[in-house]
Amino acid sequence: MVEIDRTRLQADLPIGFMDSGVGGLTVVKQALRQLPNETVRFIGDQARLPYGPRPAEQVKQFTWQMTHFLEQQNVKMIVIACNTATAAALPDLQAKLTIPVIGVIKPGAKAAIRASRNGHVGVIATEGTVRSDAYADAIHVQNAAVQVTSLACPKFVPLVESNEYEAPVAKQIVAQGLQPLLNSGIDTLVMGCTHYPLLRPLIQNVMGKNVTLIDSGAETVNGVAQLLDFYHMAATHKAGQDRFFTTGSPVMFKTIATDWLGLADMDVTKAVID
Repeated sequence: MVEIDRTRLQADLPIGFMDSGVGGLTVVKQALRQLPNETVRFIGDQARLPYGPRPAEQVKQFTWQMTHFLEQQNVKMIVIACNTATAAALPDLQAKLTIPVIGVIKPGAKAAIRASRNGHVGVIATEGTVRSDAYADAIHVQNAAVQVTSLACPKFVPLVESNEYEAPVAKQIVAQGLQPLLNSGIDTLVMGCTHYPLLRPLIQNVMGKNVTLIDSGAETVNGVAQLLDFYHMAATHKAGQDRFFTTGSPVMFKTIATDWLGLADMDVTKAVID
């Protein structure tokens, strides 16, 4: 484990966010709201999504490539705004990087434990995240008595990335995907993929009002704020323009991002990472 290099933690430097696609923008949206003085650098690897079905080692490789890209942007902190990448690569990044790195799984797990009334938590995520048991492990480290029921929902990410999350077909796909969790007894459901909050109204409608939904990305921003305070690197003013990069189509990315973030003039650039 290397030590944090405090000379790299200047307050006016940007925070780097990464995801397999546009899903990480759900985390960025929370960051823009809760931390308005911070500057954002975001990279979405749309050219190679989805990450969920890929082997963990390949996801780790892709995550390191995005990390190197963000390091070239001179960021002071990295947020892995992707559950699959967090499960595959977070410990490795934290062990080797000299700036703080935070993922989305531990904050989501903590929030689920706090919210659950009956001690039965559901997790919906990509195949890779479910296969890793990362959420169940994170929850059981904090409370071994909590029952965790996990379900992979592989059709949800393509629904968001194709900009069909508000289309009529989305309602049917979400209902079918969540069917195994109905009558399961869970009272709390972790949206364990940062794409899923864009489907939140549909998910809530299927699961019912008595099931509390946990947005792991939103919870992560609370952790980001704590790290900024701990290292005394919170920005006091907006030092520059937020910039967004995608390995896929900037046009498609900007269409979804503009709608989700509500930003009138976004700087979206095609990125090449290797």
